[in-house]
Amino acid sequence: MTASLNLSDPTVDPFEVAAAAAAVIAEKTGAERHDVALVLGSGWGRTGDLIGETLATVDNAEVPGFRKAAVEGHSGSMRSVAIGDTGKRALVYGTRTHFYEGHGVRAVVHAVRTARAAGCTSIVLTNGCGGLNPDWGPGTPVLIRDHINLTATSPVEGANFVDLTDLYSQRLRDLAKLVDPGLDEGVYVQFRGPHYETPAEVQMAKVLGGDLVGMSTTLEAIAARQAGLEVLGISLVTNLAAGISETPLSHEEVIEAGRAAASRCGALLAKVVTKIAQGH
Repeated sequence: MTASLNLSDPTVDPFEVAAAAAAVIAEKTGAERHDVALVLGSGWGRTGDLIGETLATVDNAEVPGFRKAAVEGHSGSMRSVAIGDTGKRALVYGTRTHFYEGHGVRAVVHAVRTARAAGCTSIVLTNGCGGLNPDWGPGTPVLIRDHINLTATSPVEGANFVDLTDLYSQRLRDLAKLVDPGLDEGVYVQFRGPHYETPAEVQMAKVLGGDLVGMSTTLEAIAARQAGLEVLGISLVTNLAAGISETPLSHEEVIEAGRAAASRCGALLAKVVTKIAQGH
């Protein structure tokens, strides 16, 4: 990445870096535009395989503003995937930059801005998270209907007052429920991480109205709204949160729960993406 496209440089316009990234993606995938973007968190990696044929794979390191995967269980590449027989394409990110990695909020939301620059009109943000509802065992997918951002930051710069009233699209949630009417909804609470939340912090999240706790997604969703993308958020409960669970938390537990649910959740999301592409 050249110095002129360094996201950490405050004099650089992050949207210009996104445009440059989108141009590289178009060149390497042979697609002038993509239609739906997906950010695949823990447990959602099979989705790209199930949506349709992978037409091109691009290493993150080859695209301005992107980095290799920093978390086990994530892929360090992005794919251009045919969405069934719809004639549309999905831009599938196999990893994300987390806020706790210390690269700044611009890096966290760069994939979202790049998706918009690449032509996408909707984005699906997924994650693996801790659940506060004891009825949601490991492997339960939950739609995000709202969020609480506890990172103490925002991707929006300057006096840009972005309305977040209906950030997580009701239309897209309704589409998801056409695929699986049994899907529950909840409020996702993002902490900074990378440490897991304490039992007291989990109880605080519960008092505030939270149902799910994790370390991603909210900043991306805000950036997506600013960019004009329609947002679907969906969490995979990989473990019960601290104080809800009787056992200590571990990243290995998260990975294992993701593996166990991979095919089922991947199939669910692939069907949802097809409906989005069909314009239902």
